Amino acid sequence: MATWNSRGLRGSTLEEFINHTNERYTEMGLALIQKIPTPITPVNIDQSSRHITLAYFDKISTVDYIGAVQGIPVCFDAKECSVDTFPLQNVHEHQISFMEKFEGQGGIAFLLVYYTGRDELYYMRYEQIRKFWDRAQQGGRKSIRFEELEPDWFFELKQGYLVPYLDMIQKDLDMRD
Repeated sequence: MATWNSRGLRGSTLEEFINHTNERYTEMGLALIQKIPTPITPVNIDQSSRHITLAYFDKISTVDYIGAVQGIPVCFDAKECSVDTFPLQNVHEHQISFMEKFEGQGGIAFLLVYYTGRDELYYMRYEQIRKFWDRAQQGGRKSIRFEELEPDWFFELKQGYLVPYLDMIQKDLDMRD
């Protein structure tokens, strides 16, 4: 069970909160979003604890989550950043390519970025991440400064653990109309 830490969400806690939120959205009939497991092949397993201690990735993964919200295809990735500068190396080319193709098929792609030092969540639309990605590919800055983010796309946890990204998807959709 996820516990709250005074230093904010840590490690996989953001994903645990998103997973919990996804369960709630499913129960309420609002969305069906699934965590996509990263395919790995274990190399070493600690027999006493039965934990994998060394593994390698079988193939390139796409994004962390995929599903549908009221019939609209949705995919997103969850990222954490401990400082005010988000390194674009945390987003991989195959993820950008997947999100681009996903949007091309009428879906909505985005990142949920948690700034752990500030305890703030950010909904980064594909269009925005693409702008920063292209800038880096053209020799520009290889990170995103906190000040570059649009203030209207920050949001807070509800009830201390729900990640209300559906509100932001609605806002995203409204901008597209």
